[in-house]
Amino acid sequence: MPHDPGPAFRALHIPGEPFILANAWDIGSAKMLAALGAPAIATSSAAHAFTLGRPDMGQVSRDEALAHAQSLVSAVTVPVSGDFENGFGDTPEICAETVKLACEAGLAGISIEDTALPDDTPYDAALATDRIRAACAAARSLPRDFVVVARADGVMNGHYTLAEAIRRIQAYEAAGADCVYIPLPPEFDDLKTICAATALPVNALAAGDFASHDKAAFAKSGVARISLGSALARVTHRAIFDAATQMFGDDRFDKLTNAMPGDKIDALLTK
Repeated sequence: MPHDPGPAFRALHIPGEPFILANAWDIGSAKMLAALGAPAIATSSAAHAFTLGRPDMGQVSRDEALAHAQSLVSAVTVPVSGDFENGFGDTPEICAETVKLACEAGLAGISIEDTALPDDTPYDAALATDRIRAACAAARSLPRDFVVVARADGVMNGHYTLAEAIRRIQAYEAAGADCVYIPLPPEFDDLKTICAATALPVNALAAGDFASHDKAAFAKSGVARISLGSALARVTHRAIFDAATQMFGDDRFDKLTNAMPGDKIDALLTK
């Protein structure tokens, strides 16, 4: 990894020419994704929690997330971004501290959401904006470039409207955010509305129904980045579930015949 991964990471964010930010959950998945062409890797809070045998939503500590992120940074040569939930605390000061620690861990940037974990309720809009402002001020004080992504998760969590989410990302833009993100708006076409509402690069999530659209469709909407969240990790859990259900329910092993050859995995891990 270059000493300062920030410029290379920032340069990937081109509205209308999105790159795929591949969310990994361990060193092996990060190395495979990078070997297969991912220009940047991200952690996934949910997928990381799954590896620890925990559910999603505020179940991983900041120290654990930082150690996990640092292990991915050390494993690949592409920039790595951290999915750092709500910044691991309610106050603007904690968000600022998290940014500094993330930089020390070698990350190219992090995302911070407006959810008051472990519940899925959102912070008051003013507090949510203050948190992003503090995070961005901390990022600007760092000795190297660092990309702060501000998330408005209340639409996905069912707590506020798309109009409110847009008001929030506009406030986050004014507070200094580098990129904004409204995960899973009601309709795919809403991505165009979101992109038109801000001058910043917009992240979109390829999950659920949105995963049925190709990269060209995301590009047409104007987004600059497509992340996977925990979707790819959940694909692997689906494979485990389906194979285990067959093994322990029907005493059959057909699902294992589609396994990837070990030598191909070895080649990707040593590329």
